[in-house]
Amino acid sequence: MAHILPAAYTGEEIVNLVTQSGLVAKIVLLILLAFSVFSWSIILSKWSALKRARAQSGRFLRAFRKANRLQDVSAVAEQFKPSPLVAVFDGGYEELRRQGGIARNVTSVQRAMQIASSEELSKNESRLSWLATTGSVAPFVGLFGTVWGIIDAFHGLGTAGAATLRAVAPGVSEALITTAAGLFAAIPAVIAYNQFTQTMREFGARMDDFSLEFLNVVERDRDAARVEPVRELR
Repeated sequence: MAHILPAAYTGEEIVNLVTQSGLVAKIVLLILLAFSVFSWSIILSKWSALKRARAQSGRFLRAFRKANRLQDVSAVAEQFKPSPLVAVFDGGYEELRRQGGIARNVTSVQRAMQIASSEELSKNESRLSWLATTGSVAPFVGLFGTVWGIIDAFHGLGTAGAATLRAVAPGVSEALITTAAGLFAAIPAVIAYNQFTQTMREFGARMDDFSLEFLNVVERDRDAARVEPVRELR
């Protein structure tokens, strides 16, 4: 004999569960909906921005390595603006200009690039804390709605005096919808937060590597200037 498995909830049945929920459960669901909508807006916008940054970083790095002079890179850097490497380059190049085009103090150039790198990471990490908050808080908000709904269901049983599973099941199922909603809001936020955090680490390492590569070029130009004069950067 085969057991008949319960059918999955249809969209209409889920809507009925929500509409039949108590006031507290509905408030909890509205809060979780706000968490979910805001989190998804961050996920989509951040995913698009990081995708562009990754593509433009590769293009900018190729242009940097092909250029014969830093002035040539500066002239086309604006085309690759979504890349965080451009801001790091601008920071080092501007400090180099202040020194007259020749790195008299390489440490100052390095510090300028580190500051630019830190600013870029801070900018790209903006609003990621909301995803972490959603992943941490949303399940507990949903659980609160569930606990409240179960308390309400058992209180109704006590009042009605009918302590049967058939009597308590509808109230419990209505209460559990808030837990499901909490997980629905939290799981994508946690996955996205972990993925974006890893991407930020990769960008940080790439900016550090680019800074070293930039400093190598600067030092080579400085050594060459000891042999023959070079024109001042304009």
